[in-house]
Amino acid sequence: MDMPSVAVTTDPAVGLTSDEAAGRLARYGRNEVVEKPESLPKRLAQHFWAPVPWMLEATVVLQLVIGERIEAGLIAALLLFNVALGAFQEGRANTALALLKQHLSLRATARRDGRWSELPAALLVPGDIVQLSLAAIVPADMQIVDGSILLDQSMLTGESVAAEAGAGKTAYAGSMVRRGEAVAVVTATGRSTYFGRTAELVRIAHVESAEVKAVLGLVRNLSVLNAAIVVGLVAYAHAIALPTSQIIELVLTAMLSAVPVALPATFTLAAALGAKHLALKGVLLTRLTALHEAATIDVLCADKTGTLTQNKIGIAAVHTTCAGWTADDVLAFAALASSPDGRDPIDMAIRAAAQEAKPGQALPTLRKFTPFEPATKRAQALAQDADGHEVRIVKGAPSVMASIAPLDAAASAELETLSSAGYRTLAIAVGVPGRMALIGLIALNDPPRDDSATLLGELRALGVPTVIVTGDTAATAATVGRVIGITGSVCSSGHIPDRVTPDDFAIYAGVFPEEKFRVVKALQRGGYAVGMCGDGANDAPALRQAQMGIAVETATDVAKAAAGLVLTKPGLEGIVTAVKEGRTVFQRVLTYTIGILVNKVVTLVILGAGLLLTGQAVLTPMLQALAMFTNDFVSMARTADRATPSTRPNAWRLRNLTIATIPLAAFKFLFCLLVLATGAFHLGLSHGQIQTLVFVMFVFAGQALVFVLRERGHLWNSRPSSLMMLFSAADIVVVSTLAVLGILMTPLPLGVVLSLFGATIVFALLLDQLKVVLFHHVPVD
Repeated sequence: MDMPSVAVTTDPAVGLTSDEAAGRLARYGRNEVVEKPESLPKRLAQHFWAPVPWMLEATVVLQLVIGERIEAGLIAALLLFNVALGAFQEGRANTALALLKQHLSLRATARRDGRWSELPAALLVPGDIVQLSLAAIVPADMQIVDGSILLDQSMLTGESVAAEAGAGKTAYAGSMVRRGEAVAVVTATGRSTYFGRTAELVRIAHVESAEVKAVLGLVRNLSVLNAAIVVGLVAYAHAIALPTSQIIELVLTAMLSAVPVALPATFTLAAALGAKHLALKGVLLTRLTALHEAATIDVLCADKTGTLTQNKIGIAAVHTTCAGWTADDVLAFAALASSPDGRDPIDMAIRAAAQEAKPGQALPTLRKFTPFEPATKRAQALAQDADGHEVRIVKGAPSVMASIAPLDAAASAELETLSSAGYRTLAIAVGVPGRMALIGLIALNDPPRDDSATLLGELRALGVPTVIVTGDTAATAATVGRVIGITGSVCSSGHIPDRVTPDDFAIYAGVFPEEKFRVVKALQRGGYAVGMCGDGANDAPALRQAQMGIAVETATDVAKAAAGLVLTKPGLEGIVTAVKEGRTVFQRVLTYTIGILVNKVVTLVILGAGLLLTGQAVLTPMLQALAMFTNDFVSMARTADRATPSTRPNAWRLRNLTIATIPLAAFKFLFCLLVLATGAFHLGLSHGQIQTLVFVMFVFAGQALVFVLRERGHLWNSRPSSLMMLFSAADIVVVSTLAVLGILMTPLPLGVVLSLFGATIVFALLLDQLKVVLFHHVPVD
């Protein structure tokens, strides 16, 4: 589809004809964002097409082939649970696009066939003549041809101060008319507008989840190892003439031992519990994976307006320029020349500040107020003093006030200082026509939040530096940055490198949505996990692209839908809370991950060692399924256990995880091999009893591993949660009872089970010593 041309020529007195409008509508399309939704069956099918589901599905099929319907049903039920949970969460991913689309679902007053008529904004085309009035939302990008308006573009540019727009100026879609009326010609519609391109950026924004990468890497490593061992097992079993039926059971047992059945559910459960905890502290998750990503971010991109600042006009400074006048006098007289209707944010700020003022000059009585005129760029008031003399108060831009009350050298120098610091400045003059005197300058700003400096300091202590990414000017952003402790180089619009680090620039100023999105991607190309904090529709693409998008309390619905985290309470303390909670959850999931790596590897190797030692399979598919479920689901209770967040950003270091797994798995293998050999050769257990012994051994050793790995220091450094100890105790009691009574397996003497339990305690204490030394030299988080 052709892109609308910016250079459009239409007679404002006539507008387009109906035929012309219909032709352009066919050429350029409707003024809306159209997204074709995927069908429900297709969305569900995608959840069955991934590495972990593949392994589960293959296991179910094999179990059904050999008639193991109970085991097949257990695995299938868990697979369906994971699919249902994923399908429930996925619908939120496109919410931001839908909300942006709603912003274009407006009505507009356009001139067609020489007559003004109201029509859906979706039918506007380039060249349409549109009327803009007070409180209207600009429905498309357009150029003003007549009149003058005050535009609030904060949701697009991030600039908190409304901007004047007269003939020849551009009004962007999504802006709001705060004052005045104008006639404009449409220059761009739909996705070609700045607002529409924001919607398109939200749609295409995507960053691969560190969690997904970790799961894929883990499954890949396990699959490779599993395949190698299974091939070896089958070759040896065939060499010793093991019956085909036993070879199939051996292969199925090996497959079951390698599938991380509870891995997706554990990741989801850990995040869900963290989400519940965060909700109590005023932080909501829009997608569960955002909490895992919160642990990994190592740079925060913060929008200035409404994020680091209060998103309202404030009085930064008042400077007197006339002897005998105080700052309170200047504010009090400026308030007389300010509108009391509450529509103009600048006038509201001046009147609010004046209420606290204690002027020394006698205030005259207001007789007449003339609101701000865009053409003259000033507002004025006529008043009467106590002697009955007329007093004129004028407030406006210093450049236009110079013709009424010239600035002397000192005032000009002060104005230059304020302007270079990024403040918007108003001049106030008092007197009678022909004898006006400049009494002072009022500097306006969007004041920083009270907690911004403290928050950013805490984030730095956690290893997360912050950069400002704003649509505001470089001078204004730098001024705010100095107040809250962000100093460094400033990158201007149009000069953003393809790859950057937080040390390159502290501030990105004057940027539009595409550039905020580009900043996030540039940092990601530099190897950083990015958090993006914002509040406006202009932040939505960057919020979606970032690993952790955060919408503050005052954010638009568009920003909240695009973000992964939404703050529901004033202030930014929720960001620090989310980072700490994310790292806490990360530690819990990491413990589980290390545990399954060790358990799966050892189980596979023991199957091979048992075949070599006894010439038969030392575990059945049923016993393997029981061991897998008891260990996995007790390990899942670790997601509610106590954990200490790290003081630096976390990362999925699969190489280090693999290195750490090898000695831990080797030590557990030696313990299991010793137990197996003792049962087979010293105790003279039967084949069925050996299978029961291996089952109980895997469960006991798996429980020991959970308690050892939950602490990076010694296991006694912190007390496990009551829920975890309860689940573990119940697991040990149930498994011991099944083994002693011979339920679903050949019975074992009670003395053997108790001796194995005691040996497992010794194993846990020795493994704990190895772990402390290992994690000191090989960091895994």
